Amino acid sequence: MSRRSINLIPELDDYARAHSTPTDPLLAELIEETYSVLPDRAQMQISPEQSKFLTMLSRTLGVRHAVEIGTFTGMSSLSVARGMAADGKLICFDISEEFTSIARAYWDKAGVADRIELRIGDAKSTLDDLDPAPVVDLAFIDADKTGYPVYWEKLAPRIRPGGYIIVDNVFQGGRIIDDAVTTPEVIAMRAFNDAVAADDRFDVVMLSIADGLTLAQRK
Repeated sequence: MSRRSINLIPELDDYARAHSTPTDPLLAELIEETYSVLPDRAQMQISPEQSKFLTMLSRTLGVRHAVEIGTFTGMSSLSVARGMAADGKLICFDISEEFTSIARAYWDKAGVADRIELRIGDAKSTLDDLDPAPVVDLAFIDADKTGYPVYWEKLAPRIRPGGYIIVDNVFQGGRIIDDAVTTPEVIAMRAFNDAVAADDRFDVVMLSIADGLTLAQRK
């Protein structure tokens, strides 16, 4: 149902999943509902491997202040919130009441709704309402690709030293290295990836999980 890591043959991807902690029933239910209700958009949901990674990283960092741009039906926000400290707060930015209504239901089911604040609107402007101080432990970007540079520049000064920005879809289904592809999203992502790699405020590693995940730690 969910996206595979594009760098792996199906058999190796299946092997990797078989040797990882299984997706729990609540996340499996969310995945199923997303594919059932939104079959044409379900590919926007993060993969189970990314979900586990976000929870583990959030738990390891002891995250108390987190930001997400692009919530969709809530799998990534749920993954971060589950790993957060009990007194943590995750602020989610999205433009869709329809999609995030599903997310809200699963935050409630998971018992983490009190850790999550949803702000509906264009994050290109609503991010300005965040505290400008560098207090964010973890930020996750998975929204419109042409908006990534704006989101990055608004988030970067708000990340504490040692904190992380995580960025999804940096491979663009493998099209990122195909010079024949000149769609606005791919062109924007190429420029964005180059800019992030050159940003001396961060140590950066691009991971080949699902559709590519950039992990950037504030120096």
